[in-house]
Amino acid sequence: MKTGIIIPCYNEEKRLNTEAFVKFIKENRDYHLCFVNDGSKDKTLEVLYSMKEQAPNAISIVDVKKNSGKATAVRAGARFLYSKSTISTIGFMDADLSTDFRDFKDLVKTLKTEGKLVVFGSRNALGSGEIERNFMRNMFSKFVKQFILLILGLPIRDTQCGAKVFTRSIVPAVYDNAFTSRWLFDVEIFLRLKKYLGKENTMNNIFEQPLMRWVHVDDSKLGMKDALQIPMNLTQIWFNYAVKNNAAVKVIPTEFALDTMTPELSIAA
Repeated sequence: MKTGIIIPCYNEEKRLNTEAFVKFIKENRDYHLCFVNDGSKDKTLEVLYSMKEQAPNAISIVDVKKNSGKATAVRAGARFLYSKSTISTIGFMDADLSTDFRDFKDLVKTLKTEGKLVVFGSRNALGSGEIERNFMRNMFSKFVKQFILLILGLPIRDTQCGAKVFTRSIVPAVYDNAFTSRWLFDVEIFLRLKKYLGKENTMNNIFEQPLMRWVHVDDSKLGMKDALQIPMNLTQIWFNYAVKNNAAVKVIPTEFALDTMTPELSIAA
């Protein structure tokens, strides 16, 4: 059984370290890479297909025709990987490799050895190693973190780290319904886990693991306008889950298939 890694991509033509991805997948046969092109306007898709040619059986491409945000891209990748019976573990990481493969493999190891449902990287937990951020980004992150803690009601130090791994059984509970937010879907992931498992069981079945290395890469796809909207988007998430209570978790694995996914996409398995 393999671990599937989702890598959402939007205009990554000049940033993708193709050599690193190809080298990793050739040396780790128990992994499968699923690149999701989120309506890129540059030549990202061409770059992805050039990588697939080098490892055709270990790389898949999901092409979302219209840019819809990271949440949609990750969800599309999760639903695709879930449809493959050879995949027992599904996770995602950023295309810029701000979290490296060594740390990601450590997350997978913890998931399997500790019997957790979800293991996720943390840039804030005690013990984190080489963490690089600029000052303003760090201050803003601290403000957002406090807001998120209020919404979640769970003692999680870093919800937004772009490296998370899920055991196959919990994937339908997390990815069955579309997310409210384009970028803050990580918060929704934990709210869905809390709704499905209950607060105590959620904390017993997840693990926040310090990263040894994380580096912020310039040219982030989250612009200043998006950043300024974060408090409002978090408020909307809180309203949808806590007040309207309409984000019901439906776990129906037999119906959790590609036909209910984003319609405008193509797949190169």
